[in-house]
Amino acid sequence: MKTSRPTNAIRRFLELQTAGGILLLAASGVALLFANIPVLAGWYQYFLDVPIEIKLGGLELNKSVLLVINDGLMAIFFLLVGLEIKREALEGELTSPSRLALPALAALGGVALPGAIYAWVTWGDSVAVKGWAIPAATDIAFSLGVLSLLGNRVPLSLKVFLTTVAVVDDLAAIVIIAVLYTSQLSLTALLLGIGGLVVLVIFNRLRVKHLGAYFLVGAIMWICVLKSGVHATLAGVALGLAIPLKVQNDRGESLLRHLEHILHPWVAFLILPLFAFANAGVSFKGVSSEALFGPITLGITGGLCLGKPLGVFAFSVLIVWTGAAKLPNGVTWSMMFAVGLLAGIGFTMSLFIGMLAFEGQGSQYAVATRAGVFGASIISAIAGFLVLRMALPRSAASGGLTPAVDGNGA
Repeated sequence: MKTSRPTNAIRRFLELQTAGGILLLAASGVALLFANIPVLAGWYQYFLDVPIEIKLGGLELNKSVLLVINDGLMAIFFLLVGLEIKREALEGELTSPSRLALPALAALGGVALPGAIYAWVTWGDSVAVKGWAIPAATDIAFSLGVLSLLGNRVPLSLKVFLTTVAVVDDLAAIVIIAVLYTSQLSLTALLLGIGGLVVLVIFNRLRVKHLGAYFLVGAIMWICVLKSGVHATLAGVALGLAIPLKVQNDRGESLLRHLEHILHPWVAFLILPLFAFANAGVSFKGVSSEALFGPITLGITGGLCLGKPLGVFAFSVLIVWTGAAKLPNGVTWSMMFAVGLLAGIGFTMSLFIGMLAFEGQGSQYAVATRAGVFGASIISAIAGFLVLRMALPRSAASGGLTPAVDGNGA
């Protein structure tokens, strides 16, 4: 039987994500080496501190390479997240309540329980407790990269479930960033940013089909949001949600899908590895045991290694038990628990939230965050791989996938 076009698109997406996950792991390893080899550590820090200055009239942007990556390039990553969320909402796994119920409730459990465990461990430390959202995230590239090691034994429906959980996790992380990690507001800059968003919505409703127009307004909106005090990466999400799905370019391609296709390799093979290289370089020289085994590290480890699998699994059992949803085709409960373990691979988004939570604090907070995220993600990856390997049948499984019905959204 001929494979449906939506299924082919999902397979291509998964293949790209798994390859990117492997590169992400390599970049993280290189960063650790650079940060801990004396001859290279100085050059590594010098690279991250190189200033980049842009002046346009009275407007001035002066950022280090590290901040350009975290505030600028990561906005492109969040643009892609916005595109993926919109596509999934209009024609993918998030279209109907019955299909969304299981991964959405599983993701909710995977956000709430890890956050609660972290808060319980760090309670009493007014600074440390601010990082409660660090273990709430799932790194889709890493988690799918681990799944890829088991080849076609993994049901496609299980991969789609994990992908959907990660997408909902990203949406929750975006809300958390917007609400909790906003510094002092500049009302004028924020209103200008909102004005840019209004223009993007007008473009969408007028069915403007030139991406350049969206990017020009999006760039202005990014600068305004950056100056407002709200984290600039949220401008990327807003731009992604404004790109129309049904409007076609001159070659008859959906604007949203075309932009997704362009951005995926750049994000998977350049932006995320660069982010990992810039943020995973934990130097263990002179680090105290308190930084490595203190409340922050233990809270992150407990949240990712225990809270994630228990939250994802328990909420999945609950929603299936009530009859509101069913297990994906070809998937068993042991596979679901393994996916819960893999959801504990926080990495990219966890590091990003940690950077925001402890911005301006001492280096011990950054070291504890990186050590906790890195260690917990490795433990979760190994545990998830081993449990899933035992749970999967010896022969390949297709794991049926019901093709998505095209949506009618803009």
